[in-house]
Amino acid sequence: VSARLESALLAVTAAALAAGGAAWITGAGSLADLFWGLGTVFAVVPAVGWVVAALRRGHAGVDLIAVLALGGTLAVREYLAGALIALMLATGRTLEAAAQRRASHDMRVLLERAPRTARRLTGAGVRTVPLPEVGAGDLLVVGPGEVVPVDGRVESAVAVLDESVLTGEPLQAEHAQGEAVRSGVVNAGGAFDLRATATEQDSTYAGIVRLARQAGAESAPVVRLADRYAAWFLPLSLAVAGLAWLLSGSPVRAVAVLVVATPCPLLLAAPVAIVSGLSRASRLGVVVRDGGALENLGRARTLLLDKTGTLTGGRPRVLDVAAAPGWKPAQVLRLAASADQYSPHVLARAIVDAARERGLRLSMPSDVTEEPGRGAASIVDGHRVSVGRVGSSDAMPSWARAADNRALLDGAAVAWLTVDGHLAGAVLLRDPIRTDAPRTLRHLRTAGIERITMLTGDRTEPAHEVAAVLGLDGVRAELAPADKVAAVRAERDRAVTVMVGDGVNDAPALAAADVGVAMGARGSTASSEAADIVLTADRVDRLADAVAIA
Repeated sequence: VSARLESALLAVTAAALAAGGAAWITGAGSLADLFWGLGTVFAVVPAVGWVVAALRRGHAGVDLIAVLALGGTLAVREYLAGALIALMLATGRTLEAAAQRRASHDMRVLLERAPRTARRLTGAGVRTVPLPEVGAGDLLVVGPGEVVPVDGRVESAVAVLDESVLTGEPLQAEHAQGEAVRSGVVNAGGAFDLRATATEQDSTYAGIVRLARQAGAESAPVVRLADRYAAWFLPLSLAVAGLAWLLSGSPVRAVAVLVVATPCPLLLAAPVAIVSGLSRASRLGVVVRDGGALENLGRARTLLLDKTGTLTGGRPRVLDVAAAPGWKPAQVLRLAASADQYSPHVLARAIVDAARERGLRLSMPSDVTEEPGRGAASIVDGHRVSVGRVGSSDAMPSWARAADNRALLDGAAVAWLTVDGHLAGAVLLRDPIRTDAPRTLRHLRTAGIERITMLTGDRTEPAHEVAAVLGLDGVRAELAPADKVAAVRAERDRAVTVMVGDGVNDAPALAAADVGVAMGARGSTASSEAADIVLTADRVDRLADAVAIA
């Protein structure tokens, strides 16, 4: 009903203004005033309704000035001015309604696609269960044309998926056995088995829906500021109008002040721009939490990037496995992969993939915890196992120092394995620079980013090597999460700052930045509460598109 009323209002006010103009050109001044007056009257009635409804909610917005201006033009018989204000008001309302409908449509499509049940495979056969009942480790069946219900790994030989809802690209992707897939994508091939690695709430699609809901529910600072200004702008305008009438003795002067003070186009343009920007960005695979984040992104001049998975390909490969005396490399890799099965980190995924490629049988971990910047820990086969960083290398045994030196020469990252508190082995991984990274950084600089710096927990030598190849403005290496936060805050003091990370290890830094951007292509990162923006496609250049939109 509201949409039809706004469309009718726009049509009538435009027709009244045009008919009045035609009559005035032919010399029929009285007829012109009649048309313009009718257009003004037609706008006054719904405008009063909108203002009254706002006042009942406790919002005395500046739209009240528009209503007073419309009434004033009728009172002093300045019908042309009234018709012009009526047309501005109707146009703004119609544009805003169209933008909101488009955003609501995007949200509705997201919600309609969200699966509510899953088919769980048990010893007794296949049983349909409510999605909240699915737990990590459950084996599910995904039929042709069905939406993948939770994040998981392919257990069948191959899965053919349509990932356009997440990436914005209408391309089908094949995933081999053991590869990770995200919830929300559509099965474009035959039925396949899926081993759940996350619950519904921790899966990619649920996180995107949550962010989209927040984006629709929250207004931007510019909109809130406009309403806040009304507290003093409204009485000021009325006071100036009254003073003009008092000094001139002409009510036309008072109405003139109200007409000039009517800020309908400005106030309606702000939400139109914000809602349209959020909607347009979402279609590119960039989910923005709210209008404030979009505005900050438009003002951003400094970009801070994590290295692994952002500047590098995010597809690291295991180079070598070192084992402590009494351990075999296969044992080290099997335990490390078992402990890392539920970790969303790119290095963890590479370790698990390497173990599966070598045919190692993984154990299901329990009591899983992950400390940002340190690694994952869990109980595997009755032992307390942790995979990730360790303390100082000075106290390392000789085999560990040799592995550390090898990693240094190869520019590789090291994931250390400890079993029951004792160092048992190390997995060396290398992640090459993305082939599109130089073009992406040029795109970002063209979009208005002036300073690009890398912040990474990786060792200094490979970090400086990547920075030199890509022409970055700065690099900070071997940073703990707290160090990243301090670096982000230091950059914020200079300019509006964007931090891009994987949404798990970098969560504190994402929260500290003016705009935190999570790479959401790896499952649970999309649900990171720290991020203001999630890139659902594994492409940083989409951020440059979002900066241009902002």
